[in-house]
Amino acid sequence: MSASMANRGPSYGLSREVQEKIEQKYDPASEARLVEWIVVQCGDDLERPEPGKQNFQKWLMSGTILCRLINSLYPRGQEPVKKITETKMVFKQMEKISQFLQAAEEYGVNRGDIFQTVDLWEGKDMAAVQRTLTALGSEALTKDDGHYRGDKDWFHRKAKVHKREFSEEQLRQGRSLIGFQMGSNRGASQSGMAGYGTPRQIMRHDSPRDNGHQSNP
Repeated sequence: MSASMANRGPSYGLSREVQEKIEQKYDPASEARLVEWIVVQCGDDLERPEPGKQNFQKWLMSGTILCRLINSLYPRGQEPVKKITETKMVFKQMEKISQFLQAAEEYGVNRGDIFQTVDLWEGKDMAAVQRTLTALGSEALTKDDGHYRGDKDWFHRKAKVHKREFSEEQLRQGRSLIGFQMGSNRGASQSGMAGYGTPRQIMRHDSPRDNGHQSNP
C-alpha cells in the first residue's frame, strides 16, 4: 500500500460505499493491456510493475512515465514536455502529472475522459486513470501518423470526421453567390402581398352608395 493511501485512514458510511463503487470499476485486464502498451510505446528499458492496482498507481504516480508516454507520440523535437526531471519532491511529481494531463487534452483526449491529479496521486480513482490512458491510446491509434507503437487491437479506432477543404477561390465564389441571392431576394414578396417592411398602398373606389349620391358621368 502506498504511503498516501495508508495515511488516509479508514472510510466509513457513504464515503466508503462511494469508494467501493469506484474501485469496482477498475479493470485488471485493462491494466495489463495498458502496461503492455506503455512499455512498448516508451521503450523496453521501462521496468514493468507487478500486477495490481496499487502497483499500477505507484508505477505512474511520479509522473515521469506519463510524460515519457505523451512525448513518444510526437516527432523528435516537438515533444510537449520539454524537460522530464527525476525527483522525489511531491509537488514536482504532481506538476509532471498535470503536464501530462494538459498535453493529453491538447493531443485530442476529451476533457470528460481526463482524470484529476489526486485520482492518481492519492489513488482515489484509478479507473479514471485507466479511462484517460485508454482514450489516449485510441487517439494515437486513430491518428495513424506513425508514432503509435503496439498492437492495433489494444484500442478502439475512432471514426474519422472528414472535413472538406475549400480553396480561397471557392470561398470567394461562394460569398459572391450568397451576396447575389440576398440582393435578388431583397424586397421580394409573395403574389398579391407587399414585401415585408414596405408600405402598402390601398386604392379605394367609392361607390355611389358610399357617398349618398351618384357621380357625374
